[in-house]
This record gives sequence, structure tokens and C-alpha cells, in this order.
Amino acid sequence: MAAPVRTLCCSVLKNSNKYFSTTCGVRAGEKWRKEHGLARSGTEYGPLTDLPDWSYADGRPAPPMKGQLRRKQEREVLAKRIVMLSTEMDRGIETWKEKQEEAKRIEEHKKSLLLKPKGKLLVKKS
Repeated sequence: MAAPVRTLCCSVLKNSNKYFSTTCGVRAGEKWRKEHGLARSGTEYGPLTDLPDWSYADGRPAPPMKGQLRRKQEREVLAKRIVMLSTEMDRGIETWKEKQEEAKRIEEHKKSLLLKPKGKLLVKKS
């Protein structure tokens, strides 16, 4: 069933005058912006997206727009998550170090319980 449908689609596309592209579109300038340390697109962050569009004539700032409030909230959530993950990592490293120290103490305790050399063997080792 799939083979006849495929040949039908291919024959229709071959006979049509319009071109059909299966490649993905490239965002204009994305590579250049990444190479120069900028955002992928011009609308992710920067003065055009972060600053208000207008202000009052007497110099008062305009109330924040919906997009600005949304971006601010997203950044706050991201910052909270970063802090939480950082504290988790710190706690994990501390517990790992404590386990390593405990294992070292147990190993030293086991070595202290082993029989000690006596007599001539003790003098030879010294």
C-alpha cells in the first residue's frame, strides 16, 4: 500500500511546475550572531526587547508591557532553579566527601585491628 502511494506522490511532484523543498529553513544571521556572542535572533534579549517602547513626556517610565513582565518572570524562575540545583550539588558533594572520609576511617580501623609484628620482625622493619 505504501509503495503505490509513494510512486503516486513522486509522479505528481515530478509533473508539477512548483518546486517542493524538504530542507529546513535557515534563520538569517543566526550563525553570525552566535559567533559574536549575541542572541540567536534579534528578539530574544537586548535593548529592543528589554527597554520600554515609550515614556511619558515628563520623563516618567512607561508601565511594563506583557512581554517584559513575562520575560522577567521566566528569568526569576530560571534563577530560582539555578540556585536550587547549585545547593543540591553542594549538598551532594558534601555527602560524598563525608562518605569518603567514613570509608577511610573504617579502613584505618580495620588496619589497626590486624595482628602486629613482634620480636625480630619488628626490629627488621624499623
